[in-house]
Amino acid sequence: MSLETNIMDEMKNAMRAKDTIALEALRAIKSGIILAKTEAGASDVLAADDEIKLLQRLVKQRKDSATIYTEQGRADLAEPELAQVAVIEKFLPAQLSEAEVETIVAKIIADNGFSGMAAMGQVMGMASKELAGKTDGKTISTIVKKLLV
Repeated sequence: MSLETNIMDEMKNAMRAKDTIALEALRAIKSGIILAKTEAGASDVLAADDEIKLLQRLVKQRKDSATIYTEQGRADLAEPELAQVAVIEKFLPAQLSEAEVETIVAKIIADNGFSGMAAMGQVMGMASKELAGKTDGKTISTIVKKLLV
């Protein structure tokens, strides 16, 4: 079942339950899918990795907004953003823990003999490809920096 079909089903359920936060998050996903489909050179169907990237981007936007609201002392605005994050994350594959990511990155570094910060770009490229959809780029970057020092 495609992401778009799942979103439409969940939107119907959220409307029946009068869950405004879930409905807002689901509408954002649907809007993102429509925008991605109507971009120049796009096809009618999104690839699975494009769907994951879209969902990760939406989660990141909401987390960033929640962080800004929290820094400004606006917990009333941060709370709905974090609730939307929870709704969107239901459609993402299971996320790896930092320990699991660190193990995978350490294996990439060891297998290829990388050392020093000069190799960060190469390690990031390989790690990002292998961990696509399983964790965010910020986590990968932090761990790569820690292991390459």
